[in-house]
Amino acid sequence: MSQKDKGLHPNNKFNTSYDFDDLIIKNPALKEFVAENKYGSITIDFSNPIAVKELNKALLFTFDKIALWNFPDKNLCPPIPGRLDYIHHLADLLSTEEDVKILDIGTGATCIYPLLGVAAYNWNFVAVDIDLDSLDTAQDIIDDNNLDAHIKLRQQLDENQILKGILEDDDSFSAVMCNPPFYKSAEEAQGANKRKNKNLGNSAVRNFSGNNNELWYVGGEKAFLHNYLYESSLYKDKSTWFTSLVSKKENVESMEKSSKKLGATAFKVIPMSQGNKVTRIVCWKY
Repeated sequence: MSQKDKGLHPNNKFNTSYDFDDLIIKNPALKEFVAENKYGSITIDFSNPIAVKELNKALLFTFDKIALWNFPDKNLCPPIPGRLDYIHHLADLLSTEEDVKILDIGTGATCIYPLLGVAAYNWNFVAVDIDLDSLDTAQDIIDDNNLDAHIKLRQQLDENQILKGILEDDDSFSAVMCNPPFYKSAEEAQGANKRKNKNLGNSAVRNFSGNNNELWYVGGEKAFLHNYLYESSLYKDKSTWFTSLVSKKENVESMEKSSKKLGATAFKVIPMSQGNKVTRIVCWKY
């Protein structure tokens, strides 16, 4: 199955099947993980987190502006094609905007959305995270790729706040983007990890990583989204659009109702799918 069959955005450069020969040139460390599977296809073992990380490095290095991307194994390794889709859909949403500037909430150690936004569209970013270690790693990545002119980092000091304490008086953004934590607790995240291992036929304790703040938030995705939605109403003039990935379809209806009560003038849902994973970007403005 090609990437195109997986529902990626038409502009996504990973719409076609992976050229592993080219990807190995981009990232030689990938070579040891590439092999022919039982179906005769050249691929990697997607249950091996190191193999997945090296593949995603290679995909990222196909962009001219990105040459280094080093972060601890404990941090989530984002799937580049899916993350790039959010950027492309955002570009469609902002097609009439000039000098695009994005606020990325929860950028993580990988700083992936700013990297892709700069690489694909030459956008500027303010990227936020609550974890200082993650911000230190993100700054190293920014420095390694000479992107300091495009990406600025800020730390959120209060885990109960999302936009509060981050926005400055002279801020003006084209859009806010966010990939929120999905789980309500560390226990729920761990349970999901066990199910994923089982589905992949992997007996390891874990095959995907993530710090607590990357994986869970008290009250789960719904609580995070409604907190974010409420805070956006306090800073209506700071961004043209507010957006977020939403994994659970049932959260969309409650968000739309709340957005109307808070005075939003537009609310739209952009569907996204990669393989069997279905998600969506929810967008609203005032």
